[in-house]
Amino acid sequence: MKMLALPTFILFVSLAACNSKTSDADVKTSVDNAIAANSNLSGVYADVNDGVVTLTGQVKDETTKASAETTAKGVKGVKSVNNNLSVAPPPAPVEITADDPLKASVDNTVKAYSGVTATVKDGVVTLTGQIKKADLQKLMKELSTLKPKKIDNAQLTIN
Repeated sequence: MKMLALPTFILFVSLAACNSKTSDADVKTSVDNAIAANSNLSGVYADVNDGVVTLTGQVKDETTKASAETTAKGVKGVKSVNNNLSVAPPPAPVEITADDPLKASVDNTVKAYSGVTATVKDGVVTLTGQIKKADLQKLMKELSTLKPKKIDNAQLTIN
């Protein structure tokens, strides 16, 4: 009888171990760790209910969204994934004023600063001449509101 009891016990423990279910808390911890290991997935959050992972948050593009889902699906104990991630809209294009209207506006602004001249080419305002240190910041601020691509004051002498 003793000889039969030990194999029966081992069989029972083996079957119990095979049928053990990974808890949602353990799955969530594993999914959270997998997401944290990928810096592209910052802003992704996971919830787990009966082995079903629900991803929420915002990612930069569709590729990152798919990567988050693949990452979650690769975790032991995950039955399926509901990918509720949203993709961030692309940044608004930078508005740069065309050269002709920009040149007219720059000339109008610069005329208040004697000794300063400006040229405009491809959205870049190049300042030359001389200006008082106290006036430079004010001039740069005024020119920035005109939305040039760049303001180059390297050729400007500051007194």
